[in-house]
Amino acid sequence: MASATNVQQVVPFFMVSNMEASLRFYVEGLGFEMANHWIDEGKLRWCWLKLGGAALMLQESRRPFPSHPGEGVSINFICDDALAIYHEAKSRGIDASTPFVGNAMWVTMIRDPDGYKLDFESSTDVPEETVYTGPAFPK
Repeated sequence: MASATNVQQVVPFFMVSNMEASLRFYVEGLGFEMANHWIDEGKLRWCWLKLGGAALMLQESRRPFPSHPGEGVSINFICDDALAIYHEAKSRGIDASTPFVGNAMWVTMIRDPDGYKLDFESSTDVPEETVYTGPAFPK
């Protein structure tokens, strides 16, 4: 059995229907940076994106795209401040759900252009089931 210290990171790999739309969402909308990429026949086919200590890989599908990609799966990004992610996403035109407290964490959910569910969460001592009532765009 491999040593637990041998495994360094888990990186979700999303097959996407439109690379340009996905890059607008992840890079321009959520602030990810492209760390690596593969260009084939003059077209970007795959990329590795990172945001802080998190990463995702995207590849544009060459086959018919599934009708419900990622159904039943969510990617949870553990953050220092999920409310800040909510505010930043809203300010960039991204539809983020109203944050709530669940399992001692603020949670805001965002769906990417292909329907993948992204949860951004941060620890809190605010009571369970509290719903954020502050402004989407704080002053």
